[in-house]
Amino acid sequence: MTVRFFSFGKDSMVDTFYAIGLVMRFCQSISVLELLHIYIGIESNHLFPRFLQLTERIIILFVVITSQEEVQEKYVVCVLFIFWNLLDMVRYTYSMLSVIGTSYAVLTWLSQTLWMPIYPLCVLAEAFAIYQSLPYFESFGTYSAKLPFDLSIYFPYVLKLYLMMLFIGMYFTYSHLYSERRDILRVFSIKKKKM
Repeated sequence: MTVRFFSFGKDSMVDTFYAIGLVMRFCQSISVLELLHIYIGIESNHLFPRFLQLTERIIILFVVITSQEEVQEKYVVCVLFIFWNLLDMVRYTYSMLSVIGTSYAVLTWLSQTLWMPIYPLCVLAEAFAIYQSLPYFESFGTYSAKLPFDLSIYFPYVLKLYLMMLFIGMYFTYSHLYSERRDILRVFSIKKKKM
């Protein structure tokens, strides 16, 4: 008799959105509160880079994935959810402990280092999700609109423009996070030496 404790096959990847899509939409909606926390001073992060990260996720989740049922069944959705949750699990644990004045060297290092390989992979996965969604936006005309005076908005063009902005935003966010990492790890190693 064979007992399987973990099965990660084709069906589980395809059904990711149906299994946890509602929870992901709820959690990403609540994550907007992080901007408020930064603004009122509960967290000491910079507002603009976090705004860019949250905006990326909300656009991908609500505009690209949720609006196109065909995209919800793509493998990239599972990959995105894994990357996002991995980063959030470490970042929010670190942030919560920092707010109450507790720090652990391993968690600090992990929080300041894990994003380095994962964040670019997230952006690539987000770009791939947009790429995979383009045929559906083209064929269904979702979010495309005819405006007065013979003007129209063709949403696939908007998504292609957003794709370019996604990589520009990634460069800005990555640069900021890298300098933040350098500063935090430098301060953390100084505190550690004093103890």
